Amino acid sequence: MQTRPRDNVAFTVVVTVLAALGALAMIAVILLSGAPSSMMIAAAAAAIPVGPLVAVFMWLDRYEPEPKLLLASGLAWGGFVATAGTLLIQGVGGLVVPMSAEFSLAIGAPVVEEAAKGVFLLLLLWWRRHEIDGILDGIVYAGMVGIGFAFVENILYLGAAYNGTDATGPGGVPALTALFIVRCIFSPFAHPLFTAFIGIGIGIAVGSKSMPVRIFAPIVGYLCAVLAHGLWNGSTIFGGDKFLLVYGVLGLPALLGVAGLGIYARSNEKKLLLASLGDAANRGLLPAADVLWLADLRGRRHARHQAKQLGGEQGLQAMRDYQRAAVELGFLHNRFMRGVAPADYQDRGAHYVTEIRAIRPFLSFGSQHTGAPTR
Repeated sequence: MQTRPRDNVAFTVVVTVLAALGALAMIAVILLSGAPSSMMIAAAAAAIPVGPLVAVFMWLDRYEPEPKLLLASGLAWGGFVATAGTLLIQGVGGLVVPMSAEFSLAIGAPVVEEAAKGVFLLLLLWWRRHEIDGILDGIVYAGMVGIGFAFVENILYLGAAYNGTDATGPGGVPALTALFIVRCIFSPFAHPLFTAFIGIGIGIAVGSKSMPVRIFAPIVGYLCAVLAHGLWNGSTIFGGDKFLLVYGVLGLPALLGVAGLGIYARSNEKKLLLASLGDAANRGLLPAADVLWLADLRGRRHARHQAKQLGGEQGLQAMRDYQRAAVELGFLHNRFMRGVAPADYQDRGAHYVTEIRAIRPFLSFGSQHTGAPTR
């Protein structure tokens, strides 16, 4: 059962169509930027940091995993829609308002790129608000968009370095290696970090009952993203020593700050689930004995292992479905308890309760496990 189906369809159609058009545009740009062999080398190098970065955000997202299709949509939006939109806007803007390379790098690019990436989060907020439960979800979705954007941008930069068309040297493997170290080893987190500020603003807006906060938190998040991006880009204009200074004074502290916020939000989700599922159990929505097994990650893993031993793949899938429905109910109920539930929370909650009650009689918890989860 899908609630608000028109919104879901509208989001899927808009993102899919724009991603497809953006992909065609960026494939054409990449092919026109150099020989296919050199661009394949650039693409392979640009792909190296993608896996570890995605793994980090997936690790943050373990308590209430976001739909993989939406996470993939974020990657596609960043890689194709945001990059193609940025090239189009900057190209047209450069014809209308001529600007120096320095101005474009330090101001024009951050303003346009962060806006292009942030549109995906606004679409989520508008059409799929129920998928964002707070700051952590905002960071995760923003991170996926930033990873996609950085991947395609790195293909273009690394390809230009390899072909010797970026004015940094004769090209070849030495030029590509030098740029790879800077962009893919020392600063692969840059774009996910910048856009994470927008995600934080979106997460704050979703969790607030104040209308001014709902309006201005995403705006402030966008401005912080532009400021961080602009300072980062601007530092490259004045030489390597200034870049290293900004890297040490701004880049790493900002990264550690956002990472710390994400880890704190993740650790807080166990307490959130214990409270919200406990209240839901008191209301008769699910068995109280299941709460600890659902709020504890180790308990969930143990329950899935036990379900597979007892019921094979079918039993494992049933446990996964039960855990997903119960955890989604927990986060939805938490928003209800805080007074910030989405408009369709009753229908959505009823759907989760129906799933829980249909699956629960076929599952076993507690006594069949060798260890008990902790509070």
